[in-house]
Amino acid sequence: MATVYLWLIVGFALLVRGADYFVEGSSSAAKLLRVPGVIIGMTVVAFGTSAPELAVSVTASLTSNNGIALGNVIGSNMFNLLVVIGLSCMVAEMPADRKVMNGDFFYSIAVSVIALALVAFDRKIGRVDGVILLALFGYFLYRIFRSAAEERRTAEPAKRELSVFLSTVYIIGGLVAVVAGSSLVVSSASAIAEAFGLSENLIGLTVVALGTSLPELVTSMVAARKGENGLALGNVIGSNIFNILLILGISGLLSPVPVTVSTVYDLICLILVSCLCWAMGRRKMRYTRIHGVILVALYAVYMIYIGLRM
Repeated sequence: MATVYLWLIVGFALLVRGADYFVEGSSSAAKLLRVPGVIIGMTVVAFGTSAPELAVSVTASLTSNNGIALGNVIGSNMFNLLVVIGLSCMVAEMPADRKVMNGDFFYSIAVSVIALALVAFDRKIGRVDGVILLALFGYFLYRIFRSAAEERRTAEPAKRELSVFLSTVYIIGGLVAVVAGSSLVVSSASAIAEAFGLSENLIGLTVVALGTSLPELVTSMVAARKGENGLALGNVIGSNIFNILLILGISGLLSPVPVTVSTVYDLICLILVSCLCWAMGRRKMRYTRIHGVILVALYAVYMIYIGLRM
């Protein structure tokens, strides 16, 4: 067991240091490209931190455990909204960009509603649904890159920080460390939980769900601490859109994803939480520490609801 605890410590160390370099490299890339940090957050950072969810969901679909794919996406998105934003704005209050709140955040709510409509129609996400979701993902990327091109034309050249090479090394190296660290934390924590006699189901809902969302959590908290609020919020919004459109789209394309009644309720909860989180930031264009406490408390309530439902 001593070795397991050691690997747990190593995993957390990789997470923290990897996120530090990942954020620094991403921030430098945003300045070099002359685009807002939130755009980098919704593309490079969001795709990178969603890698664990993508790996889990695609593997689940290929092994005919595709019910896990939808649960993983909903659970991760709930965690992103309530815990990642909650803890990030408890570290430092986060300004909310009006254009992002009215555009991309609203789009993340819309795609959740579309996902609910698709699963409510025939209680599954089939291959046609997968094509629809991937087409919407393509449209999202088009909007992001068009916005980036417009911002680049009007932005002033930034003072040089890291070189292009170093920025790339920081992004790739930091991301590898974050993903490797989250894997170590999940495997070590699972072994410790099993040693204490916790059930596999409970471990899956807690340790594994937390593990696949650790990259988003640590990256956004580090970004908030460094004052890179656009990266922190963009990471959450982008990851949620990636999870719904890209991960569910690929999973549905590989193998139809069955949907239970409880999963429909979870999707409804996700939409309601998304609307609440959007309204909080939209009201004064800022997430405060009080908002953070409320969001984290709501996640605790959701976990109790999940536990009682089992």
